[in-house]
Amino acid sequence: MPALLEVRNASKTYGQHEVLRGVDLTVRTGDVTVIIGPSGSGKSTLLRSINHLERLTSGYVVVDGELIGYRRAGDRLKELPERDVLRQRAHIGFVFQNFNLFPHLTVLDNVVEAPISVRKSAKDSAEQLARRLLERVGLSDKVDAYPRQLSGGQQQRVAIARALALEPKLLLFDEPTSALDPELVGEVLDVIKDLAQSGTTLIVVTHEMGFAREIADTVVFLDDGVIVEQGPPGDLLDNPQQLRTKEFLSKVL
Repeated sequence: MPALLEVRNASKTYGQHEVLRGVDLTVRTGDVTVIIGPSGSGKSTLLRSINHLERLTSGYVVVDGELIGYRRAGDRLKELPERDVLRQRAHIGFVFQNFNLFPHLTVLDNVVEAPISVRKSAKDSAEQLARRLLERVGLSDKVDAYPRQLSGGQQQRVAIARALALEPKLLLFDEPTSALDPELVGEVLDVIKDLAQSGTTLIVVTHEMGFAREIADTVVFLDDGVIVEQGPPGDLLDNPQQLRTKEFLSKVL
């Protein structure tokens, strides 16, 4: 399979603090990549740089052959206008830790909003798509509810349906279960497993190691802004080669 995502020499600095230090990552179409690592290792920053929510200090990101957030001007990169970045982001779905639903909109309207405003979809077709997606995530009975009337797990499943409504090429999950009560984690992970089995290209930052083992094609261990090790889950989780990976896994497995 060809590479859908290429991250090259990605570095991000805040003042004196280097959050990412020359990260290279390739993700092929249809693959599921799970990123693990301790808190503060740069996982969320890496994810947010893929859709240009974070601007890299150096390096670049290419999705499906298109440079994200910039255009080439000779040997330099010039930042794109916000409207062009928004157009690119429509192809890169993002599911946040804290759902980020619009509290004043119903479940259906939360999912319908992006296709109408970003893709200029007709309201009828956007609603049909939204209802299909809400059925897919097990919430067809909640179309008229408001976010405050839902559990955290239900809100996160609405957020996943909303991200899918733009039919993205790539779907990013930033610790999608970390804000949930433990008994609600499974319902969200089941939806992500279904996406993984359907061939959607996913990058998931998570602390759920059993889940990583089950769905990942590749597990990436990030520590101190550097990819220490990556490989198939059976190799990396059961037989890590790097001492730092072994130390981390001994605490979380």
